[in-house]
Amino acid sequence: MDAASGFAGYVTRFCVPADFIARYAVQTVGARGHRELWIPSEELEEMNANLVGRIEVIHTFRGDPAGEGR
Repeated sequence: MDAASGFAGYVTRFCVPADFIARYAVQTVGARGHRELWIPSEELEEMNANLVGRIEVIHTFRGDPAGEGR
């Protein structure tokens, strides 16, 4: 989180067809429980075209712009 994001982060959930998403390997970042798919930025337009249904925000993180309490 940084000033450009308003010190906020979001976890989202959305659906894409299995055959599309199978191209990407699951990456573990940080702890074992933090698993992500990394989509190269040059492929985001194609990923967006494959979205099915709604995008849901399932968690919001609000940072402290003063850096206190971290």
